[in-house]
Amino acid sequence: MGIIRKTQAADLLLDEFKKDSNAISAIELIKRLANKVNKTTVYRLLDKLEDDGVLHCFLDSNGIKWFAKCMGCKKSEHSDIHPHFQCTDCGGVDCLEVKVTIPEIPNRKIINSHILVLGTCELCLQ
Repeated sequence: MGIIRKTQAADLLLDEFKKDSNAISAIELIKRLANKVNKTTVYRLLDKLEDDGVLHCFLDSNGIKWFAKCMGCKKSEHSDIHPHFQCTDCGGVDCLEVKVTIPEIPNRKIINSHILVLGTCELCLQ
């Protein structure tokens, strides 16, 4: 896929990531954009933006797909491999600025890895 066209729907979706620096679930994006963009278009745009290296995705503990802005990725390669944190109290999810080294595995080529850390966020700890 890839190669996102500059459309009103794409602008609306990307605006949600400008407003919110944390990861946003596909379900939440569909709710936020319900009156402006249909669900199928949201999923199609998310896939294209991921293919183009604008967003990256990961699954939470319930198998729900979340998206966050990429930092320095390209269409040809996602370079922002990092873990994500999900609060078991409030459900919030965000990217962790922690360096993680994925081990090389003999006779395998790793193209993607997802690490989800579960716990309690700083707001819920207060």
